[in-house]
Amino acid sequence: MEKRLIGRGVLAGALGGLCAFVFARIFVEPVIGRAVAFEDARMQAAHEQGVHEHGAELFSRAVQANIGMGFGVLAFGVAIGALLAVAFVMAHGRVGSVRPRALAVLIAAAGFAATYVVPLVKYPPNPPAVGRAETISERTSLYLLMVGLSIVLAIGGVWLGRRLTGRLGSWNATLVGAGAYLAGIAAAMGLLPAVDETPAGFPADDLYAFRLTALGTQLILWTTIAVVFAWLAGRLLDPTPSVGVLRRNARAYTGLSAVG
Repeated sequence: MEKRLIGRGVLAGALGGLCAFVFARIFVEPVIGRAVAFEDARMQAAHEQGVHEHGAELFSRAVQANIGMGFGVLAFGVAIGALLAVAFVMAHGRVGSVRPRALAVLIAAAGFAATYVVPLVKYPPNPPAVGRAETISERTSLYLLMVGLSIVLAIGGVWLGRRLTGRLGSWNATLVGAGAYLAGIAAAMGLLPAVDETPAGFPADDLYAFRLTALGTQLILWTTIAVVFAWLAGRLLDPTPSVGVLRRNARAYTGLSAVG
């Protein structure tokens, strides 16, 4: 059963990655193109002054915008779908009477918030040309640290809420767990260093558009995965017949009664 659920998670992730790529190709790529043009102009100006800041690109923009982006988003979607399925397998049957479809959606919503929405508050995504090349490792490490802390604190909040359920009740225990998570996140954001490396002259509209469309890409990815996996997991695990089946059975029973 676990393998079948994970396989459905991988399928949901592939569909989510495909939908996210289509959105990103239409809305995110033009913003990236403008950011790259800005960076090229800045590098050209530096080159004319005798400063060499980077070497030649390994892949053309056409390859990056199509094959590169498509493969990256698809692989990410498959990974998220598989992880969602694993989390679902671990949680199913251990969270009370939550139905499979609702459980899948709740896990996906929590994962989206903990792994993307909360970290971007501290370290929002930036297009090319925003950030110095020599600090990319540091910036990546800080972002991944923020993601890891958010996940750990979210798990801790859930654990605390479950431990307090018997003493405080489900609602109050959930509020305490959520409060502990938010307090931990606020402390982490306050302690971690800020990153502000936007170059002078970079268009503010492009920076805003990139962050907004990047959020939209992730939202489409996670929503598609949640909906598809919830439907597939529900069909596999939920034995309750659908409304349509109940109506057909009722009509068949009525017909037999009339004949009898």
